[in-house]
Amino acid sequence: MFAKLAQYRQRLRGVLMRYFPRTAAYLSEAGLRHPQGAASAKPAQAKAPRSRAKANNGAAGAQPPGKKARTASALPRISDTQRTAMRERVAAAVAAGVVSPPSDEQWAMILAPDPLTRIFAGAGSGKSTTLVLRVVFMLCHLGIEPGRLTVISFTNASCAQLREQLRKVLAHWQYPFDASQARQCVRTFHAAMAQQARILLPAARWFEQLGAPGKGDDEPDTPLGARLRTPQQQLLRQVYAQCYAEQPAFRSRVHELLNLPPVDTADERPLPNAPMTPYTLAGEFSAAPLYEVFHAQADFIESIGLRLDRLNAQAVPAAPRERVFIQALVLFRQAFDTHLQAQGLMTFNSAFQRLTEHLAAGEVQPEAVAPLEHLLIDEFQDISPQIVQWLQAVRQALAQGKRGSSLMAIGDDWQSIYGWRGSSPELFVDFDRHFPTPGKRRPSACLMLTTNYRSIEPIIRDGERVLRAVQQMQAKTCEAFRATGKGEHGVRVISGFDLNSQLPQLLTHLQTLCAEVSARPDADRTPVLLLSRRNESLRRVQAALDKRLPVKACSIHRAKGLQAEVAVIIDDSQAIPPHPLRNALYAHSGFFRISYDEAMQDESLRLAYVAITRGVSRVFWYTRTLQGAPKVLAQP
Repeated sequence: MFAKLAQYRQRLRGVLMRYFPRTAAYLSEAGLRHPQGAASAKPAQAKAPRSRAKANNGAAGAQPPGKKARTASALPRISDTQRTAMRERVAAAVAAGVVSPPSDEQWAMILAPDPLTRIFAGAGSGKSTTLVLRVVFMLCHLGIEPGRLTVISFTNASCAQLREQLRKVLAHWQYPFDASQARQCVRTFHAAMAQQARILLPAARWFEQLGAPGKGDDEPDTPLGARLRTPQQQLLRQVYAQCYAEQPAFRSRVHELLNLPPVDTADERPLPNAPMTPYTLAGEFSAAPLYEVFHAQADFIESIGLRLDRLNAQAVPAAPRERVFIQALVLFRQAFDTHLQAQGLMTFNSAFQRLTEHLAAGEVQPEAVAPLEHLLIDEFQDISPQIVQWLQAVRQALAQGKRGSSLMAIGDDWQSIYGWRGSSPELFVDFDRHFPTPGKRRPSACLMLTTNYRSIEPIIRDGERVLRAVQQMQAKTCEAFRATGKGEHGVRVISGFDLNSQLPQLLTHLQTLCAEVSARPDADRTPVLLLSRRNESLRRVQAALDKRLPVKACSIHRAKGLQAEVAVIIDDSQAIPPHPLRNALYAHSGFFRISYDEAMQDESLRLAYVAITRGVSRVFWYTRTLQGAPKVLAQP
């Protein structure tokens, strides 16, 4: 009797699944049923949501796991049914033209079961689409609430692109996800920090946004070394003048740094104004007012995980002149912080430091860390020690609150190019050192995306050639998906090029390239990408270039993620001067295995790799002299 009844139910279920595929029973079975409240834009509270199912039992339930399940496992258990359902839905999305079919290595990332996973994603490997599908799998098939999942991307521009992609794909899954939810789900590190700061810190305006037109405080962008705006310069100058007038110790060190005679305070004559003589710090390429130099180096020091309010100049393994600079900088920064507090201002670095302290001390409301329970971080190779410290504190707070968490780090140490602002690929390469698994039972899962869907093989191999001298890097071999066509080639070096006298020849070449690309029916939508380390060189070419030509100009640092049929690089790979101060600070921080100078030498080669791998079918490199990457490429 009962056996026949069970058979009848099974047959009825099969009929419903075939003829009524959107029924609740089928959705639950396939892991597609949306969690209750998924359409709400309000971030989830820390209280564990109720689960509609009493037990998972390996079924593909879409509801978020209950508190007990979260404590036992950081990620919901992934069943074969859920994996199959995801593959079927992706196949439908491919047929509808929503996404491209994932490769086996991309599927490994999409369906990864480990709570700690790092992905080495090579240039042109399709990681953005794969990341979007991973988020879709977590939301639609694992039942993770949107308010407990955050995707970190590097800039507001890249966040906007990911949000657009994510909403498009989720719409195909018929998953309710509006613009407000997308904005909360995909953010920069600084926007995620600002959201947490609104809960844990007193209300404040950001120093980095002073004078920025149309910039609100809600979604701070990643600062990428932009020039100081007038209100920021005025505030720094005011603090510098006040510190000079009120602190004899600071005044004497300023005079020592600027090679000025000591101030005579024997008589009652008024003090002179603070000197505005431009100062060139050893290792820097240009001179700047001393208060701007202090600010830039303070940002770097805090970015590599050091606290200026606790920095003892005598403990730093530096030469006497660098110690004097540190002593003056510490005094300046103390005055700067006091002034900011009085004005209701705060720096991004200060907020990261204070939040890290709050989290480490257990002083945290659950809603401050709930959105970070499940983190997916893109461009992980460009994070800094300071952000690593914050992430460690976030994960500690989640563990103390008995909240399971997961972290997927996606990046490519071969494309790490922000060491000058405190980032380091070592943090990604040594991921397990900074983010050990609970109980240190085993290392994090490590996956590779090595297929390059952008460039032909000669370009890929030339890019790899310039990396051979890099001291620390993850070993991998990238493979080209595209075949090399007739007339296509790797990097061709044009040496002896002088932009001052040979600009007309470059313009003619760019015009010829545009004509050649336009004749190709299968060419990339961007015909020519003009790249340089220096914006000044780009501006000169753009000013003389025919505006009708489809040439996109971009600094190499801002070119990641871009591609063009032909990449044209204008760069002399100038020698990098030693930086005694940063070498000493690198050694003092304890985060790095190599010196700052060695890191910059490696970064120069990685920057060349980024430039080379923007090209689809051809790359040209214009340089005055054969040194650095052009020298390597010119060798047979």
